[in-house]
Amino acid sequence: MDFFSTQNILVHIPLGVGGYDLSWIEAVGTLAGLACIWLASKEKIINYLFGLINVSLFAVIFFQIQLYASLLLQLFFFVANVYGWYAWSRQTSTNEAALKIRWLSLPKALGWGVACVIAIALMTRYIDSVFGFLTRIAVTLMQNLGMNVTMPQLQPDAFPFWDACMMVLSIVAMILMTRKYVENWLLWVVINVISVMIFARQGVYAMSLEYAILTLIALNGTRLWMQSAREHGSRALSPSQ
Repeated sequence: MDFFSTQNILVHIPLGVGGYDLSWIEAVGTLAGLACIWLASKEKIINYLFGLINVSLFAVIFFQIQLYASLLLQLFFFVANVYGWYAWSRQTSTNEAALKIRWLSLPKALGWGVACVIAIALMTRYIDSVFGFLTRIAVTLMQNLGMNVTMPQLQPDAFPFWDACMMVLSIVAMILMTRKYVENWLLWVVINVISVMIFARQGVYAMSLEYAILTLIALNGTRLWMQSAREHGSRALSPSQ
């Protein structure tokens, strides 16, 4: 059994037109992603292990279906998971966690908000060029490593604004999660809701259902982290933290 092949089907899901063939690698990668988000909501460091499994398997999937720009993004998330694992496990001299769950200060929140708006606007305008550029980089790197890959035929993005939102907000949310800011969960809720709508619009109902579950987990994570922030004396949009 070739576990890493997207052609190795675990189950056919009778949803949408023609149904959806769920491969073993996608099933395990998805479960790892769900476990990662659930454990992160519980502030368990082990979440990063499942995060590394998730992004690694999804990178293999994106390689097979020739989404090389998305593959490069998985490499970013891999590095972010490694850093998050380090940051969360770092201890102070008093053996207390170096990071506490808290809200962003007002200046930081405004700064991140402005950065997101600008980045989303630019990505919406240039998303096809950006993904084309990233794809060429990925293809060149893999060819230099001796891999037999060719430049795929790229199609215009069907939902440039929403895809730009998901890409930018996912990167920001991952960064904020590694620093234990409550706002990361608010961003994940937004990202997952967008994903539910996009996948349902495309008729990929299995993926839409998956992100609906992730939305519920993110909402629970928001609740738990807000409670923890209050216990640590952190308040939303305070002038400084």
